[in-house]
Amino acid sequence: MAYVRQTVENAAIGVAVIDQATSFDVLRQPGVAATIWRRQVPADFQAWMDSLPQNNLPSARVIVRADVVRDAVEAICTTAGMPNTFKRRFFVDDVVLLAEQFADLMDTEFIRLRMDVITDNACRKFHIDRVTARLVCTYRGMGTQYGISTDGAEPRRIFTVPTGAPILLRGTKWPEPPVSGLLHRSPPIEGLEMTRLVLVLDPVPEPDDET
Repeated sequence: MAYVRQTVENAAIGVAVIDQATSFDVLRQPGVAATIWRRQVPADFQAWMDSLPQNNLPSARVIVRADVVRDAVEAICTTAGMPNTFKRRFFVDDVVLLAEQFADLMDTEFIRLRMDVITDNACRKFHIDRVTARLVCTYRGMGTQYGISTDGAEPRRIFTVPTGAPILLRGTKWPEPPVSGLLHRSPPIEGLEMTRLVLVLDPVPEPDDET
């Protein structure tokens, strides 16, 4: 695990890079605005995910108890017609793992789970979510983009989270100072003929917001 306790103008801008899901709690460290689990998903799984027809990708928005996420995700995948293979089971297991770790870190019984199939620019403006914290994992297509900004302007340097790497971001409702100075957005993909599959987890209760 590597991270920098870093603040600029009373804003947290540090990004922690972890090597296991159980280390997401480094987000509680002063100066850490986001945590990225920089991992490599199996190549055969990624090839399978990338090859699925768009109408077989799971898409849903539900509020669910953390202990029944598996049943919810299985139902969502079945409704989408995602083939019931070993690779689908890998996908379901991974979503369950992330949901359990997120719910434990946020100390919440319920989570808002979103699976978005995105083919356009979606939320292309850099922003900070109006939530306590949000976990985003892109399973297909280009990952979330982020950068530092303490004055609301667009970041000068833009970084892209690798596909399959979950990022956990502080929101505007994070209870401990300093505020986050790390903005993020969905990558602009219009015209690229790209289809993204994005998982988003929020604690409940939280208001709906941009991704």
